[in-house]
Amino acid sequence: MDEFRAMMDPATSGASMPGAPGVGAWTPDGETTPAPSEDALIAAIGTVYDPEIPVNVYELGLIYAVEIGDAGHVAVEMTLTAPGCPSAQELPEMVRLAVLSVPGVTSAEVSTVWDPPWDASRMSEEARLSLNMF
Repeated sequence: MDEFRAMMDPATSGASMPGAPGVGAWTPDGETTPAPSEDALIAAIGTVYDPEIPVNVYELGLIYAVEIGDAGHVAVEMTLTAPGCPSAQELPEMVRLAVLSVPGVTSAEVSTVWDPPWDASRMSEEARLSLNMF
């Protein structure tokens, strides 16, 4: 049994194990929570709506990047429809809380970026139909 553990231990075997010893890894104490999937994160972000627009922030094209890091850390880059958006303080926090609700996420960071600037071409077809912008 000790040989097996030594063989499976990345420190002694020279092998690297994705996610070890973080999220989604097997340890001698048992399996940890799997790493969050991009689909689960997008679904959670899709529950966040701009209070002034009846479309979620993902379909509006406000989410520029979702990165899943080691040990369940998730980083999100998003923008707003305009720098003077009245929801500038609350939307990033709403996205952060939605991401934290996904199993396997241990921490989340949401950054607001302005480059490239948002425009209506970033909206999904579904969002355009909802807003009668075709």
